[in-house]
Amino acid sequence: MTIAFVDTPSALQDLCQQLDKSEWLAVDTEFHREKTYFPQLCLIQVANEDIIACVDPLAIDDLTPLMDLFYRDDITVVFHAARQDLELFYLMRTSLPPTVFDTQIAATVLGYGDQIGYGNLVKQCLHVELDKSQARTDWRQRPLSKDQIEYAADDVRYLRQLYIQLRDELVKKNRTSWLDDDFTALTAIDTYEEDPFKSWQRIKGAGRLKSQQLCVLQQLGAWREQRAIEMNLPRRWIIKDDPMLDLARFAPTTKEAMKKIRGLESRDIDRYASVIISTIESAQKIPKEDWPVMKKPAALSNQQEAIIDALMALFRKSCDEQSITPSAIANRKDVEALVRGQDSILKHGWRYKIIGHLLMAFIQGEISIQANSTHLEIKEN
Repeated sequence: MTIAFVDTPSALQDLCQQLDKSEWLAVDTEFHREKTYFPQLCLIQVANEDIIACVDPLAIDDLTPLMDLFYRDDITVVFHAARQDLELFYLMRTSLPPTVFDTQIAATVLGYGDQIGYGNLVKQCLHVELDKSQARTDWRQRPLSKDQIEYAADDVRYLRQLYIQLRDELVKKNRTSWLDDDFTALTAIDTYEEDPFKSWQRIKGAGRLKSQQLCVLQQLGAWREQRAIEMNLPRRWIIKDDPMLDLARFAPTTKEAMKKIRGLESRDIDRYASVIISTIESAQKIPKEDWPVMKKPAALSNQQEAIIDALMALFRKSCDEQSITPSAIANRKDVEALVRGQDSILKHGWRYKIIGHLLMAFIQGEISIQANSTHLEIKEN
């Protein structure tokens, strides 16, 4: 099948007319963000049953005709690992396509593994080994070679086949509705809205700080995030995470004190000393009741650990019977949350339908398990 490389407005209009009657579109994007805060869209690949096209957003200023297709209620937009693609869409329109299908999520509930990569899923389902020679391509460069275009086209060439196969498997196993909550969450606006005052939660090691130090980190993190957004630079290019932790820990209020912070470059001190000091001083005036809290769960008792062990046995038994990889559903921490009486992903959506309801029944004493030499048996109490 010929791959259309679309790099003019008229060619884009022609493509969109050809795609207009599609019930679904397989979509992927190539982008670059190593040196920016926001991803730079470099290529959009799109396909239906008859057409494969690579659209060049670096050559076409107005992508409205194509984006309008993606946002139609009657067209399902198919991705693999959709999160980053949808982030680009959100940045372009501050909204998201109404109907999406993610083959990575679908593969999870069909037993192909947790967060399986596109290449591995293509190999498992379609027995095709994808070319990896262009994996390090800088998609900003032009012109793109024939090999680069072929490589990019493969991301939707096989995606459409995966969609049809996985969709049919879901129908056959009566699992289509299991994905409703996941796809709804995937297209929820708040999934992609950044709150600078929550950025401190991504800083590794924050849990070692005391309460007021966390407050300082929160304020510094918000300042760094806003600065990164304003300058469109990676947040680590403003100040790296380790110096951020030490700034929060030691709260320097002079340039001389800041020079003792390991990893804090002299150029960063020259640029940001005054705003960092002002931010620290303001943070230290915030009332205690407004400090952020990083809760650490209490240690489990031996009896609780034993209950979790029993639940994990029941968990693995159920997954084995349904041919689903346990790690694709939940982990021990998620099971632990049930024992603690906390919210857990096992209480919601398809995970509850697969296994969560059974684990809750065990906790509530409605069922019990017993073992023989070859397997576990479930007994109703």
